Amino acid sequence: MATVNFSVPESVKQAFNEAFAGENKSAILTRLMEQAIEERRRQQRRASVVAQLLEARREQAPLSDEAIAKARRQGRP
Repeated sequence: MATVNFSVPESVKQAFNEAFAGENKSAILTRLMEQAIEERRRQQRRASVVAQLLEARREQAPLSDEAIAKARRQGRP
C-alpha cells in the first residue's frame, strides 16, 4: 500500500480526529479520496456532454416559430 502525505491546517486535523475518533483513519481517508475521484470524473463527464451538446446546437439550423409551435401541438395528447 502507498503512503501519501498532505499538509492541512491544524484546525482541520483536530476536527477530523475528533469526528472520527476510534476509527480507522486510513480507511476513512481512502473512502473520501475515492469519493472525490468519482466526483471529479462525474464533473468531467458532465463538462464533456455539455460541450458536445453546445457543438451540436451550433451545427443545427434554427427552427422557425411556426415549426416549434407545430412540434408542440403534435406532442400533446
